[in-house]
Amino acid sequence: GEGGRGLKQKLPLLKEMCLTLKMWEAGCAFVMLLMAVYWVTEVIPLSMTAMLPAILFPILGIMKSSNVARAYFNNFHFLLVGVICLGTSIEKWGLHRRIALRLVTIVGVNPAWLMLGFMSGCSFLSMWVQNTSAVTMVMPIVEAVLQQILKAKKSGCSGKDNPNLQLEGRLITLHIGQPSLECRKIIPPACPQQPKQKGPGFPLPTSSNHKDRMLCKAMCIGIAYSSSIGGITTLPGTSPNLIFSEYLNQIYPDCNDINFGNWLLLCLPISVMMLLLTWIWLYWLFIGSDFKFLWQCGGKMSEKEKAAKKVIEEEYNSLGAMRPQEIITGVVFVLMVLLWLTRSPGFMPGWASLFPNHSGYMTDSTVALMLGFLLFIIPAYGPSRKYEAMISWEEFQALMPWKVALLVGGGFALAEGTKESGLSLWVAELLTPLGNLPVLATITIASIIVTTMTELTSNAATSNIFLPILAPLAEAIHVNPLYVLIPTTLCTSFSFLLPVSNPPNAVVFSYGHISILDMVKAGLGVNVIGLLAVMLAVGTWGVPLFSLNTYPDWAPVLPGFNSTMP
Repeated sequence: GEGGRGLKQKLPLLKEMCLTLKMWEAGCAFVMLLMAVYWVTEVIPLSMTAMLPAILFPILGIMKSSNVARAYFNNFHFLLVGVICLGTSIEKWGLHRRIALRLVTIVGVNPAWLMLGFMSGCSFLSMWVQNTSAVTMVMPIVEAVLQQILKAKKSGCSGKDNPNLQLEGRLITLHIGQPSLECRKIIPPACPQQPKQKGPGFPLPTSSNHKDRMLCKAMCIGIAYSSSIGGITTLPGTSPNLIFSEYLNQIYPDCNDINFGNWLLLCLPISVMMLLLTWIWLYWLFIGSDFKFLWQCGGKMSEKEKAAKKVIEEEYNSLGAMRPQEIITGVVFVLMVLLWLTRSPGFMPGWASLFPNHSGYMTDSTVALMLGFLLFIIPAYGPSRKYEAMISWEEFQALMPWKVALLVGGGFALAEGTKESGLSLWVAELLTPLGNLPVLATITIASIIVTTMTELTSNAATSNIFLPILAPLAEAIHVNPLYVLIPTTLCTSFSFLLPVSNPPNAVVFSYGHISILDMVKAGLGVNVIGLLAVMLAVGTWGVPLFSLNTYPDWAPVLPGFNSTMP
């Protein structure tokens, strides 16, 4: 009839629309695969690979150039700017050294407790600043202490005590109030037994025995790992956490389940468990299986412990009393954390409820940017000196990770492209058969894949690759997307195996105390510890915290599923 003829006339148009949709999906899949290959192989800089959506999406007709550009700069970048402002002030005025040394003096100078003290300090710092920055802040102090321990035995050509912190082949000069320790090359002392060592590392003194070298290995690897462990604790602590948070806001705009407070409640126990188990694992692997120190208190200190205690006390005393600049930085830091925690805690109204007409307008980035802005205004000195702000633009710019900002922006653009092209829906339909597996098994497999992948490519790149795949997977098996995305996001930070896995590993490796084989052996155990801790957390207290056992209203329901289905 007439209706049939009308439908027949529309069939070519429908076929053309379907063909166009498939072309968009195929084009977006091509861009995703190309970016994944480039990110893994690093044939061109990672940040330039992130520019591919801006070039290819308009050419392939997936998105307009103006729409792609909007995806590159969003809420994530404001939060990053605010956090880096605080990190700049912490590093400039030396607050990080005071925190790290204070923690070390609390736990004592027994090698095992000393290692835990430095790991705790680095982990705490990495909760608020970039992991690489935390390592570069702590490692010079660790190196000075290690050299004093190695020189405590008065034997060989380097047996004398070294009050000037003179290292073999290097001299560390302390600048009070400066962000780090400045190193300059000097002629190494004559020592015919000293083995030749390539690279920028610090050679070990010949007097050091096997146990001393093992202590150096354990201490250095512990610093690298603790920065990654501490970074997962807070949303701004590491790039994958920020990427996950912003991706969630972008793909599921009605989702308000993730905030600074409940993320801290989930991940702080994970970090504590991982830190303690990693500490025990590294002690057993490198130092020995004698754990009597855990219940033995007091006792006479050895010469090495006395040397370590002396240098730590000298370092801490050299800082003097807290200066006004450190106090201001500390106040801004505490205020930022408190405002993050109380903005919208969930179990009670937060300060955001004071603005009922602007619900959802203010986020954690608003707080970070406001306090970061104040650091450019607050005077560092009193009226007796020329006005100088707490931080300058040059100091901020030196620490701002512009490469990460571009890399993350490319991931957001890619995620938006998968949504616009329909690729995410196609992937969800393709992965529907995985719903026959137990949910925990699916999540475990995904976490293992992500953990393996992140050893070979950057953490941010791994997040950008897998988030657009894992979110449709959760929708396909009708599971709360947070149930899949949270554990895999945390596992993205577990890059412990190789020096090239992440920058903190590379920084520590450059000191020359550890080999690649040392890091591989240690990293395998820490990967297992991290994976088990995350699965335990997500499967227990994470379920009521985020209502993971129910499919949320803010997630789409695919055809074939009942919206009331648990």
